[in-house]
Amino acid sequence: MNRINKKLKEDGKLLSIYFTAGYPHLDDTVKIIGELEKNGVDMIEIGLPFSDPLADGPTIQESSTAALKNGMTTEILFEQLRDIRKTISIPLIIMGYFNPVLQYGVEAFCKKCREIGIDGLILPDLPFDVYQEEYENLFKKYGLLNTFLITPQTSDERIFQIDNASEGFIYMVSSASTTGAKQGFGSEQTNYFERIASLHLKNPQIVGFGISNTETFTEATEKAKGAIIGSAFIKHLTQNGVDSIADFIKLIRC
Repeated sequence: MNRINKKLKEDGKLLSIYFTAGYPHLDDTVKIIGELEKNGVDMIEIGLPFSDPLADGPTIQESSTAALKNGMTTEILFEQLRDIRKTISIPLIIMGYFNPVLQYGVEAFCKKCREIGIDGLILPDLPFDVYQEEYENLFKKYGLLNTFLITPQTSDERIFQIDNASEGFIYMVSSASTTGAKQGFGSEQTNYFERIASLHLKNPQIVGFGISNTETFTEATEKAKGAIIGSAFIKHLTQNGVDSIADFIKLIRC
């Protein structure tokens, strides 16, 4: 069983952390992963930086730009992660845009992911229909779970299609905006969370976008299995450095 599926079967609400590979410094990637697992994070999304990150807010955009300036590439990321499974046991997901995967070669990328122990991919700009027609068999061949995003604007019909095609979790975008930390959720988000819960989907949902503290984590996971924190974590790294990761996780799970 894929590590993601195993983790999803555990009791309790899951905390997934996103960070940009190669930020703040090129060689921080493995250390950040180690610190996150040591401090009780359930899953990690490793951001593959891209020059045109359309879905990302300013914090992640800036970290992506800095990582590219630091010299991060797909090849370097794979090299950094070559021995990651000697020390890390929690699920690892690569999140990014489809262009770098296409440039690397989709099958070569998937094969490399399996070799180093990556469990899944999140590629927001890979259209659902294109994935099903051209890449689904390839992802399954290499044991990679592909995670799809839904938003408050996604129709029930489309959500059921995504649920039927998914084998892990559904990434539930909290609002129709770019990534970024928020102080709380309004009635629109609450109604959305309740609407999705009422559909009784077969795959659990993990909420992303706008999670930044204990309050928003608790609100997001009231109906969902877990939540993803990205921008707030990257801001913390920017201001406090890699050695302060434990302090950030304590703020979420105090």
